[in-house]
Amino acid sequence: MDRAQKEAVIDELGQIFTDSGVVVVAHYEGLTVAEMTNLRLSVTDAGGAVRVAKNKLAKIALEGKPTAGMADLLTGMTVFAYSEDPVAAAKAVQAFAKDNDKLVVLGGSMGEDVLDPAGVKMVAAMPSRDELLAQIASMLGAPASNIAGAIGAPASNIAGILSTLEERAAA
Repeated sequence: MDRAQKEAVIDELGQIFTDSGVVVVAHYEGLTVAEMTNLRLSVTDAGGAVRVAKNKLAKIALEGKPTAGMADLLTGMTVFAYSEDPVAAAKAVQAFAKDNDKLVVLGGSMGEDVLDPAGVKMVAAMPSRDELLAQIASMLGAPASNIAGAIGAPASNIAGILSTLEERAAA
């Protein structure tokens, strides 16, 4: 890898560390190619991406960033899983690590905060952006539904009374 390629990798990693909602750092030693492909697919399906890079280049990319404390995690064979959604990559990595002992979550970052393995686990337990939007939409729709039901209830009651009176008159 020549100097220009290294600078391109450093720039790419710098963008990942600053623009991603969450970055998860894990050891992947012992994973087969098929297992690594499954990890990449599961993170991609969740809306994220996976990147393997040399630790030295990643440490250079972290210099001067708010998450520079994450550099302590970069030892051994490390992989980065990241996503714009602050929960997606963490959920996908935790789900994969639950089924595969060879992937060990070391920590990561969320925004400007550096996370330990327990912090990544807590982030993974949070609802995703789409789940939160669905919850908010249902909360916003509930009062309108209740109002419509309350407005329609008297008319429904009157119709019921009229049909009962009509049945009595016919009998």
